[in-house]
Amino acid sequence: MFVTAPRVSLFLAVGCLLGLFGAPSESRVVRHGDASQTQTSAPADAATSAAQLNRSMSTPPLKVGARGPGVTRAQIFFDRAWFSPGEIDGSFSTNMRHAVAAFQTANGMAASGSIDAATWKALASDNAAPFTTYTITEQDAAGPFAKIPADIMERAKLKSLDYETIQEALAERFHMSQKLLLQLNHGRSFKAGEQIVVADTLTAKAPAPGRAKSIQIDKSERMLFLIDGQEHVLAAFPVSIGGPSDPLPLGKMKITNEVENPIFTYDPALIKSAKATDSKVDIQPGPNNPVGNMWLGLTKPHWGIHGTPEPSRLGREETNGCVHLTNWDAHRLATVAKPGFVVDVRE
Repeated sequence: MFVTAPRVSLFLAVGCLLGLFGAPSESRVVRHGDASQTQTSAPADAATSAAQLNRSMSTPPLKVGARGPGVTRAQIFFDRAWFSPGEIDGSFSTNMRHAVAAFQTANGMAASGSIDAATWKALASDNAAPFTTYTITEQDAAGPFAKIPADIMERAKLKSLDYETIQEALAERFHMSQKLLLQLNHGRSFKAGEQIVVADTLTAKAPAPGRAKSIQIDKSERMLFLIDGQEHVLAAFPVSIGGPSDPLPLGKMKITNEVENPIFTYDPALIKSAKATDSKVDIQPGPNNPVGNMWLGLTKPHWGIHGTPEPSRLGREETNGCVHLTNWDAHRLATVAKPGFVVDVRE
């Protein structure tokens, strides 16, 4: 990777291309484990809808396969505590199980990965409502929005890799899946001035873990942990990592630099899936850039920790080497993990 000022270019090897080029994804089985309510519609008035959701504060036992409002509430609480489930989508996935287990470990509980009464009690320290309303602004509605072409050569023609729709932009802002955002706001137009129901992920409930000293990446669980000087887990984020052809190496590296809104330089000579007609091109910055909108470079050349334009596939795909987080988790990580931080990769 080379960095030049004032323009930033990232010459990244195969390690940094996502499943955008055909990486396999893991299927997920979802069952109705929290049948107390459904999320298929919302009242016309967003404030009423949010209030109804916030009054329904049941705390059922939850485990992998569960889905529904109880899972959504738990995901919001875990997200605000810096134990990220990835996208907030109302489904108890493997990513969420790992986040729950990490939270339990950090709070001195048995790491079952399932939510029981003791885990709900620990989450109760965050007593703020999980849902809130947001009024869409003129700036939100103005975009810009543009369809992102599948072909990398066509993407190189774009001046920026923006969100495709206002729903995508708002879902990412509030750490939600687009499907859940639409379910909570059934029938709404997403026009300027309209009030919508969202997960309240912007309310700071847990301070940034300022005591963090290093990063650990667990390859088997596909999780990234912020660690303090006593090896205690302070925060956790699900990640995608390299597969057998481009495995993330075990051992210690360091963060070398931090680049917000990076330019991605696509070099077909370094990409196994490149077409014979592809040429070396720059892909401009934006949330739908192949490396997202935050890059933390590592001492291993061309490798880094960075965001992704496809948060729904996080932890369920094999990358070509780099470590991918959601764009929002990559930004949160960058507020704490600075150049010089040790990154310890473990099996």
